[in-house]
Amino acid sequence: MNVSRLGDVRLRRPLIHCVSNIVSANDCANLALAVGASPMMAQAPEEMADITAIAGATVLNTGTPDSAKFDACRICGREAAALGRPVVLDPVGVGASPWRLDNIRRLLAVCTPTILRVNLGEAQALLRLRSQEQGVDSPDASTRGERLRRAAALARDLHTTVLLSGPEDIITDGNGAWCCTGGSGRMAQVTGTGCMLSVLCGVFAAVEPEPREAALLAAAFWKVCSRRADREAGQRGSGSFRTALLDAAGLLTEADLKQEAEILPLSL
Repeated sequence: MNVSRLGDVRLRRPLIHCVSNIVSANDCANLALAVGASPMMAQAPEEMADITAIAGATVLNTGTPDSAKFDACRICGREAAALGRPVVLDPVGVGASPWRLDNIRRLLAVCTPTILRVNLGEAQALLRLRSQEQGVDSPDASTRGERLRRAAALARDLHTTVLLSGPEDIITDGNGAWCCTGGSGRMAQVTGTGCMLSVLCGVFAAVEPEPREAALLAAAFWKVCSRRADREAGQRGSGSFRTALLDAAGLLTEADLKQEAEILPLSL
């Protein structure tokens, strides 16, 4: 893992275009700023091609969707593919309704994401398995091996790098695989921490040309931030933990990340 990419972000301040979930847009923008990137949260389909063309990476979050949002995402996907720019797809709650799943499949038909960030329920929906999502959450309990098999199958099916997030994050491109551990269980108490992880994928993909390295950096960075935030917030509530997450993102150094990241190689 090349931790110097964190320094590259802070030096280059890449523009990250986020078609975002309205629930988490503010936190996503603030996280991008804290890490050192420059967020842009545009939504109108009429300007998607122009903004995609100037962005270092595009993050497509399909939470709180409507038809205009899916139109915007497809425009971004086509433009990014034409320009060879990285795209991160976060198909929030893709198994929640047939309409949502159909629109995600239409998006995947015009754009292969550089990184696909999913939870287990979303992975199962995209693999046409029975999903047990509760809205946009994934309550399934599963072993590391089961999660790895789902992530690897999805990576191979869609020819992309998958970051399957959870208490342990699985990162795989279908050829190699890694597990990132050591976060905080309090992440589930703050809405949008998965959305924020997707933005981190975009931030690192803007400076790291290898998708699996960018995804691994994002996962490791966020696990370290969550563990630090847990210590900082102590016995205080989820609002204090949320603030401590953003503080940790802004203060984390390359040396800290290298020392504190917990990454295990996995066998496929």
